[in-house]
This record gives sequence, structure tokens and C-alpha cells, in this order.
Amino acid sequence: MATSPASEIIDKIGGAGNVASLTHCATRLRFQLHDGDKVDKAGMEAIPGVMGAVPQAGDRFQVVIGGGVQNVYNDIMALPQMSGGAAAASAEESLDDIKKREREKGVRGKVAWIDTLFEFLSDSFRPILGALLGASFFITFMALMATLDVIPDWNAPGVTLDPSWAFVNLMWQCVFVFLPLMVAYNASAKIGADPWVGFAIMAVLMLPGFTALGADVDKTPLFGFDAAQVAIVDIWGIPMPIADYSSQVFPPLLMAAVLGPLYKLLRKIITPNLQLIFVPFFAMLIMIPLTAFLIGPIGVYVGAGLAQLLSAINTWSPFIFAIVIPLAYPFMVPLGLHWPINAIMLLNIQTLGYDFIQGPMGAWNFACFGATAGVLILAYRHRDTQMKQTATGALAAGLLGGISEPSLYGIHLRFKRIYPRMLVGCFVGGLTIGLGSLLLGLEHGVTTQAFVFTSLLTIPAFSPIGLYAIAVAIAFVTAMLLVLFSNFRTPEQQAAFEAERDAAEAAAGGAHHRGAAAASAPAASVAAPAAAGATAAAAAAPATATAVMEVGELVQLMSPLDGTAVAISEVPDPVFAGGVMGPGVAIEPSGTTVVSPGVGTVVAAQPTGHAFGLQLDNGVELLIHVGIDTVNLKGEGFDVKVKNGDRVEVGTELVTFDRAVIEKAGYPLITPVIVLNADQFDTVDPVALGPVKAGDPLLDIQTKA
Repeated sequence: MATSPASEIIDKIGGAGNVASLTHCATRLRFQLHDGDKVDKAGMEAIPGVMGAVPQAGDRFQVVIGGGVQNVYNDIMALPQMSGGAAAASAEESLDDIKKREREKGVRGKVAWIDTLFEFLSDSFRPILGALLGASFFITFMALMATLDVIPDWNAPGVTLDPSWAFVNLMWQCVFVFLPLMVAYNASAKIGADPWVGFAIMAVLMLPGFTALGADVDKTPLFGFDAAQVAIVDIWGIPMPIADYSSQVFPPLLMAAVLGPLYKLLRKIITPNLQLIFVPFFAMLIMIPLTAFLIGPIGVYVGAGLAQLLSAINTWSPFIFAIVIPLAYPFMVPLGLHWPINAIMLLNIQTLGYDFIQGPMGAWNFACFGATAGVLILAYRHRDTQMKQTATGALAAGLLGGISEPSLYGIHLRFKRIYPRMLVGCFVGGLTIGLGSLLLGLEHGVTTQAFVFTSLLTIPAFSPIGLYAIAVAIAFVTAMLLVLFSNFRTPEQQAAFEAERDAAEAAAGGAHHRGAAAASAPAASVAAPAAAGATAAAAAAPATATAVMEVGELVQLMSPLDGTAVAISEVPDPVFAGGVMGPGVAIEPSGTTVVSPGVGTVVAAQPTGHAFGLQLDNGVELLIHVGIDTVNLKGEGFDVKVKNGDRVEVGTELVTFDRAVIEKAGYPLITPVIVLNADQFDTVDPVALGPVKAGDPLLDIQTKA
């Protein structure tokens, strides 16, 4: 069985990292590369299944495949090495394009310092998400054990756990207690300073000895704010606030924000050969006291203030809060505004002992995952292989890991019909939490005593667990059903997808048929001693059988449109002009209607209208390509009259086109008419060059003697 050339193509193109974007038309793969010089053109053309390779200006490169291009394209996009940016750079928007587009809807992408701020926040947290996710599972396990009465309320004041369970409890505390050190490292690296210096500065504030300085001092509200309790200790006559910095995130962020500019300044004023020693030294000399006396306490104050503000809103109306949060998150995540909220969740747990944001946030997450589940079911119904792969991975990441980004960027932001339906799921889930909180008299709504990722595995971490489970289930099912009932594609997108899918399946079926025919050809030549015998067999065949040309027979193929026939070498495209696709002729059209030049079946009707593949009853496989690079018009100016599988006669209309649209876009109208299976014939020659009408003889085709 033939194998796909996908991996070899990517290897010869210079690897997946060299692919900026990839699209395809009716017959060829169109690569936009980072470096066109990395392509092995000779090696590419030697790959079985590749008909030709054509380098173009601007680091663009085309690989000619023929009718099976859709299958090869799908195989390439499914390669593991294409799972990053290159995989996302398909005919649709790339992942980076989607993120950029969504950011630019807000102030991000427009105001430089705001964009820098959110990149700083996201890069400070993103590298430790894996550790946070792992820790959240330990928390969920402990919560489940407490719910089942296997252990006492593990995080209640005064509770002492058995040493075995206490050890399990330490498995998540290691992450959250030392979270400031992790954030300090990442934030310092992001800001351009030595990350280990940032780590060391923050580590001073977390030493047991530092905390012990205020052990015998009564704590007082910082700056009069009750939510931030500190012990004030005199250090060289200067009052130093001593706070518990465990799980704090704003102090290391503020510290790194100051450390970055200081590091740059020190590098400017200290000679290069001394920087290794004195830049870290002076940075620590300045930043450790500054952080201990000022930056750290300010960070505690800011964090506690934000947490207290949201807590006041939730206390005022848990019902409204439970609805607003899941409706806001679908817009906050694409803009990157959720990163500060993550920090506040951690502070809530550290200062209040619980968090009230993650419960309503779960309604958003599960509505997101429900919409993805609906897409996955439809992908199976529609035989959409690529979407099945995308949705399966996104759903697994969501339900098991609580990660919404694969669903959001991989599916939902690409298909605009999904968002309104997902928002209904968010609203219904949030409404369930709000109403349930009112009925149960919950002062703070659904809460959790730990920072977790809202997935199936972390449901036991929420209280009350029953209300939370019902709410997220309703959010999931609502979004899923709405997507199922209304589809995630518009009717136009669905029609275009089905046309492409059917073309790919027809091309794959045709390739299989040709392979079987080639395998049986030797036996057929032995069994048919004379043309007369072959004629008799053809006469006895059913009327629906394909009328294959006899040995040595000469037939004429008619012109598919009015215009002037010119040599194929005059086509301004090296793939056609060089005969890579096969021999034929080109027509400079004077009319605007393309018709079938013979009797047969449409095996590839591109929804863009720019190309048609015909399997004629006489055995000729024909490609009619209307204009050059007109695929870029995405169907504008084309009115397609047929679909895949349609039977056509001589003169059946295939497509009409608007000359003005094509000419205004700057694309040549010249239309190649190519015999794709020319190796099965002795000759394929133009009848004559010059003026021609649709239905006039265009090509002489003679079978092999």
C-alpha cells in the first residue's frame, strides 16, 4: 500500500520550523517559508507522489501533487512536528494571527505599554502552569478523601493529619508556598535580568529567619488596610513590615519590574569584564533592602486590596457575580486579562482561606468544553478528519486538564457561530450557581480552598460539590446541544467544506481505481488478442460502463470555452508551462462560461470555482484551471454550476466567471486545459492554435499502439 509523502515533503522543505504557512489549491501545496534556500528541490522532485517543485519569489514554494493534494495536505497538518505554529498556519488564520486579532479588539496591540504589561504577566505564570496543574490534582485528591470521610477536614484550623496524609498534603504545598520564588525567576528572566538574582532577592523574604524577626510582634493593618496584616520591626531605626510572603505573587512581580531597569543601568555603568561579579552584587545590595522595606509590603497591600474588592462585590451579590464571571471570561482570555485574575485567586486563598472566583469560572470552562464536544460529534458526522483530530485533543486537554486554549484558539475563534452558543452555556451555568447560592444561603457562592484547574478531575475541590457539579454539567450540555443543533459552520462554509471533502474522497477513490486498473492491465492484454475481441466485449458490457478508447484510436477533445488557443508554454506559471501537470493547451478566454468538453463525471469541483477535474468516459482525466492564482479570490467572481459526482455532457456548464473581478485583482485569465493521465496515451496535441469556440475541436488524443 502506498504511503503518504507528507513527512518527506516537510523534510525536503527544510523542516516544520521553516514553514511559515501552508495552503493548497486544486493541484498543489503552496508553502510560505522562512528561508527558501533551505529547500532541497531535487530531493523534493524525487519523492514518489510529487509531480514537480517550483520555487517562487518571496520565499514561496509550490509542490505539485495533482488531484490528491487535499489528502497530502491533511497528512502534513497531522504530522507531530507540525503541531506547533506551522500546524496552525493553514488556509485559515494561524494561531498567532487569531491571538493578535483578538488582542487588537481591546487596548492590547494598540497601546504598547499595556501589551508589554500583559506579556510580562503571562510569561511570569505560563512556565509554572504545569506545576500548578500537578499540585491542583493533589489538592483535589485531598478534598475527595475528606468528602468521603477518609481523613478529617484537611485544611481546617487546628486539624492535625496522620504523618502519611500530612506528607501527601506537602506535595501540593511545595508549589504554593514557594510560588513567589517561581514567579520571581520567570518575571526576572522576562524583564531581562538574571533570573537567579531575582530568585535570590525574593528568597530572602521567605527565609524562616526573616519571618522570625516579627515572631514576637503583634501584627497591625498595613497602611490601615485590615486585609494586609504585618508585623512592624525596627531595622537600623527604620520600620520594616514583616509579612507572610508564602503564595504571594504581586511582590515578586513588582520586584522584577524594578530589577529589570536596574540591571540595564548597572550593565551600562560597569565595565564588561567586571559585570559578572558586580552587576549581581550591586543588584542584590540595592534590591534586597528595597524589596524588604518597600516593594514587598506594597505588593502585599495591592494584592490584598484587589482581592478584598472582588470579595466585597461577591459578598454584595453572589448571584450577579456568578453570572458576570463566566460571561466575562470568554472575552478576557483572548485579551490576556485573565492572568491578573489568576493572581487574585491565589491571594484569596492566602488571605481569606478560600477563593470564590474559580467556581463561576468553571461554568465558562465547561461551556467551552461542551462547545468543543459538539464540534467533535459534528466532525464525525461530516467525516472531517482534521477537525476530529483538533477537537479530540482540545476536549481531552479541557476535561482532564482544565485548559481552554486549544479549544478557544484551535476551534472557537475560527468559527464565529460557536461563541454566541457557548455564551448561552456560560450564562446558564452561572445562573445555576447564582440561584443555587441564593436557595442554599451561601454567603460567598461556590468556593474552593485551593487553586485548581477547573476540569472533571478537580470537581471534588469545590464546595458545595453538588451545586458546582450540576452547574458545570448544565453549562457543558447546553453549549454542546446548541452547537449540535445549529452547526459550527455557516451554510456557506459547510457547503465549501463538503465540496472539498468530496473532491478529496473522489481523488482518493480515483487513485485507488487507477492502481487496480494498472495492476490488471497485463492480464487484460493477454486476454484480448485483437481489437475486435475488445470491441465485442465492450459491446456486451452494460450501457453504464465507461467507454474506454480502443488501441490506436484517435479522439478529439472539445474546447471548454470561447477564446484563443495558445501553446501551454505561454501560461505564466512554471508548473503549467513546463508540462509538470501534463500536456495540453491554454485558452485566452473571450467568453465567461466554462463548459464540459466531453461526456463524463465531475471528480473535483473546487468551491472557489477556479478549477475542475473531470473523468471522461473515454478514459481521459482532464483538469481545467480557470485563470492563474485565482484560488486567492476564494470564490469571488465565480458561479459554480456543478458539484462532485455530477454527470456532464458536452456543453454542460461548469462555471461562469466575472472577468472584471479577476482582472481587477490582477490575475491572468488564461485557462490551461491539461490531460493529467497523458502517460496512458501516445500523443496529446493541440488541433490548432488560434480563435476557438466552446465545442470546437481542441486536442487530438491517441491511445498507445
